[in-house]
Amino acid sequence: MSVRYPRPLRPGDRVGVTSPSSGVPKELSARLRVAIREVEDRGYEVVVGQCMGASRHISAPAADRAAELMSMLTDPAIRAVVPPWGGETAIDLIPLLDWDRLREAEPTWFVGFSDISTLITPLTLLTGTATVHGNNLMDTPYRAPEGLLSWLDIVAAPPGHRFTQTPPGSHRSSGFDDYAAFPDVREFTLDVPGTWTRIDGSGDVEAEGRLIGGCIETLSTLAGTPYLDASAFARDESPDGLLVYVEACEDNAFTICRDLHGMKLAGLFDHANAILVGRTNAPDARTLTQHEAVLDALGSLNVPIVADLECGHVPPYMPIVNGALGRIVHTPTRSELTQTLA
Repeated sequence: MSVRYPRPLRPGDRVGVTSPSSGVPKELSARLRVAIREVEDRGYEVVVGQCMGASRHISAPAADRAAELMSMLTDPAIRAVVPPWGGETAIDLIPLLDWDRLREAEPTWFVGFSDISTLITPLTLLTGTATVHGNNLMDTPYRAPEGLLSWLDIVAAPPGHRFTQTPPGSHRSSGFDDYAAFPDVREFTLDVPGTWTRIDGSGDVEAEGRLIGGCIETLSTLAGTPYLDASAFARDESPDGLLVYVEACEDNAFTICRDLHGMKLAGLFDHANAILVGRTNAPDARTLTQHEAVLDALGSLNVPIVADLECGHVPPYMPIVNGALGRIVHTPTRSELTQTLA
């Protein structure tokens, strides 16, 4: 198995929208329409599925969500699939997806983060298909700040394309925009300065490896199963090592610490040349901060740990391609993540 990159999107291609986890309530339908128009303005045709409801924490029964996702990922006319956002229990789709069929199908870009990590990361690990851990559909109308890209830029890039992203220098202090009141919002409120931070010690960082990772709270539920076997992926695709990225959504520092310990025991970090940690607004514990939680679990690996990247639940968003060749550089005067679609 080798990493398979879906072909780049061209004007006229179809983009599928479905909700493998949580759907969109009626009061946010205006924002959904704005997000769809953003994709259409790039020249793409948007196909919206049936699994979009929001009467419960899931958009539809698991069998329906799995069938619709499978249909979109294996339809040669649909070149990318992007959910409106994540949710809570996408894990219920894992046993219902036909992984052999996905492995044999022509690869399709699958984009998202948060609970969508539960699906895109196993898709890369099990089938070799590159996926994009990036802003979901509802976030797509935001203008990417200087230094960052949108997922729309990446899925249209040619094979072998190399791109570099750098910290924009500021982020949002807390919360999210009210899409019900302001469905047309397109500018991030970035009101706090900040950049990347090495938390395991001092000194320059320069490391390479194929990128893999996602949301701690959702990926930890797959630890120790065949769906999160990063060691096998490293042996097959990146014998020189991985760049593993993780990010915390909302759990307190004690829970994140336990989750990372479990993920380490399951081998997720065995081949890591460096660990990248997304910026988080998740709460500290009384005697343990979020940074300390990461160090408690992963500090013994003796690899560089660079934190506060824009790859999590704190806007803005830095897309990362699971499976891409990555190179992280972090010095007092230079911070950048370069990805190559090769």
